[in-house]
Amino acid sequence: MSVKDVIKKSFLEGFGGANMTMKNMVLCLVVAALLGIFIYLIYRIMTTNTFYSKTFNLSLLLLTVITASIILTIQSSVIVSLGMVGALSIVRFRTAVKEPLDLIFLFWAISVGIISGAGMIGLAIAVSVIVTGLMMVFYQVPELRKSMILAINIGEYEKVAEVLEIVKKYDAHYSEKSRNISKGRVDMLLEIRLKDYEPLLLELNNVESMQSVSLIAHRGDANV
Repeated sequence: MSVKDVIKKSFLEGFGGANMTMKNMVLCLVVAALLGIFIYLIYRIMTTNTFYSKTFNLSLLLLTVITASIILTIQSSVIVSLGMVGALSIVRFRTAVKEPLDLIFLFWAISVGIISGAGMIGLAIAVSVIVTGLMMVFYQVPELRKSMILAINIGEYEKVAEVLEIVKKYDAHYSEKSRNISKGRVDMLLEIRLKDYEPLLLELNNVESMQSVSLIAHRGDANV
């Protein structure tokens, strides 16, 4: 037997899937489905205070099972794996992921599908438990300074500098998001981070020609 034949045989046997019996395949898919349901429930819990997409959540569940089935198929035959890689390479996803947390859940579902499809069920369960634990613990940790949007309406443009000086006194790193001027009146949106917003609101309210001062929660943050 030539060296070429030895390499070819070893390569093909590597995709032989010695342990990929029908029972093992079904077990991997069942575990992937159960972990997909687990991810579905965790995503629903984590997005109670923000925008929730049921279709995206359902896609996480299905993506876990589909990914596991792809990995199982790739392990069965080198010919099938090469054909599947070629088929998947032409797929393009153009849906934008708006929230970073959605991206984490997306990679989580894909990872669990890959690990389950590879037959490492214990690792898939361990990863899901660890990710859930970290997410739950750090998601509940309150921020010392939450990002808020300060909406200001001033009757005179000349008072803008005074208002910004007051804001700077409380938060030197504030960020001006927008400014609209209409017949001398000014509407401003500022992003600020403070432990206590009450003193700032009271001082701004005492500024001459101040029409209104509003505080808006930013990106689903809890109330002040």
